[in-house]
Amino acid sequence: MGRIMAIDYGRKRTGLAVTDTMQIIANGLTTVPSGEAVDFIKAYTLQDKVDVLVVGEPKQMNNEPSENMRHVEAFVNRLRKVIPDIPIEYFDERFTSVMAHKAMLEGGLKKKKRQDKALVDEISATLILQGYMEKRRMTL
Repeated sequence: MGRIMAIDYGRKRTGLAVTDTMQIIANGLTTVPSGEAVDFIKAYTLQDKVDVLVVGEPKQMNNEPSENMRHVEAFVNRLRKVIPDIPIEYFDERFTSVMAHKAMLEGGLKKKKRQDKALVDEISATLILQGYMEKRRMTL
């Protein structure tokens, strides 16, 4: 069994999270500049087996795609060309940034660390992955 990788794509930075090989635990992996994300993900998938890529789907409160969706779709299209053998699924990413900040507060992180946008993106990817895994467990 391979890992599941979650991707919180942003125009500047992309947060990444992966499961363990048993697909039980979601862990933050890193944050990379978005221009390097496809190459980083490809290199990662060559080194570790990944069964599915889960990309955060930006939606508005009315369930319509947000304006960032066109950037996410362009990113996903590049991923599909470079890594055609790994399925890509979308997962609603609404509130993940808010939840990431809340988790950082509850975790006792100092203000300076909470302002680290790269850490917020990595935690957001972890939350996307956790949500995806929970939804998948409920449908099995």
